[in-house]
Amino acid sequence: MTMTADLPKPNDRRDDGAPDYDVLIVGGGMVGLTLAAALGGAGTAVGVVDRAEMEATTDPGFDGRASAIAAGSRAVLDAIGVWPTMARHAGPILEIRVTDGSSPLFLHYDSRELGDGPLGHIVENRHIRRALLDRLTALQSVRIIGGRSVMANDRGALGAAALLDDGTRLTSRLIVAADGRDSPLRQDAGIGVTGWSYDQSGIVCTVAHALPHRGIAQERFLAPGPFAILPMTGDRSSIVWTERSDVADRLMALDDAAFADELARRFGDYLGELSIIGKRFSYPLSLVHAERYIDDRLALIGDAAHGMHPIAGQGFNIGIRDIAALAEVVVDAIRLGLDPGATTVLERYQRWRRFDNTIMLAVTDGLNRLFSNQITPIRLVRDAGLAAVDRLPALKRVLMRHAMGQAGELPRLVLGQPL
Repeated sequence: MTMTADLPKPNDRRDDGAPDYDVLIVGGGMVGLTLAAALGGAGTAVGVVDRAEMEATTDPGFDGRASAIAAGSRAVLDAIGVWPTMARHAGPILEIRVTDGSSPLFLHYDSRELGDGPLGHIVENRHIRRALLDRLTALQSVRIIGGRSVMANDRGALGAAALLDDGTRLTSRLIVAADGRDSPLRQDAGIGVTGWSYDQSGIVCTVAHALPHRGIAQERFLAPGPFAILPMTGDRSSIVWTERSDVADRLMALDDAAFADELARRFGDYLGELSIIGKRFSYPLSLVHAERYIDDRLALIGDAAHGMHPIAGQGFNIGIRDIAALAEVVVDAIRLGLDPGATTVLERYQRWRRFDNTIMLAVTDGLNRLFSNQITPIRLVRDAGLAAVDRLPALKRVLMRHAMGQAGELPRLVLGQPL
């Protein structure tokens, strides 16, 4: 972002002496909107700025992906009043079956081993966005500013200011960057990143099948990368298909019939006849991790702080845990009469989230590298490892709790408690 000479200093206030917002969120994707719902539900004055018109983001053609909602994330969405609206669109994950190519060995997770309901749910992103927008419309303390971009920002000891592309000037006590992996706010703050491209792309589509999936998610590790079959509502599944980028480009260029044939080869016939519903999408895959999550009156959340491989379906979930932690420290500060943009408040958020996210990034990166390696001794060891874990119920329960987002120091929202 480029600083401009006419940008008001952060100490500038409205006529009544107050900033426009307690928190200004830049980025109206699912993470930014979820944070707005969490803060707005607690009475915090929130502004959300996004270059897209919000209604357009609920169109199926805008984002064809579906997201895995872990049990801990579902608790957050329920606590902030969003889950009831999207629940009917959520396909429960009752079991997960992990296999490696043609190996007969496998790892099987079953929600009945924990007795706490589904391991998670699969929800189309458009339904998540719709539920969030409906909730935000009902919150008087939240204002959404769509179709606008932040051109410059200034952050100082007493406050922050942002200049929009239409000349509007907004003041706040804290700015939150929820503006994606290439976050302009992060770059403007001089926050570096560690990251690399996987030279892989994720192909995403939805299929209908003749037989019911019974709530079983499949994670198949093939030579180019993982091929996930995720249970949606009805006899439908979301496909997340990883291929080398050059191969993905060729697959995306195929006509519908040829593409369906390639998909069926990898999917198999265990659910009967397949048909592709709607459009197919392709996204480049990479790892990005910010060197720090905070700067003066600035906090990074979601992909602006960390972007990972979709191998474990945890991207949106760790973003939700960011939200739960940041919302808690901000709301607690405001209730105590403290400054929510103060360095001490933001440092608490960073300490809370950075270690957990670093571990998750390392695990997903390691899994992708391990299972994309076709050297025979390595394949034998990893297949034996899958089978060994499958025979250790106590270890499986621990791993399931982690995948469900129910391990570690949990924010109140993850515990299903109000802020």
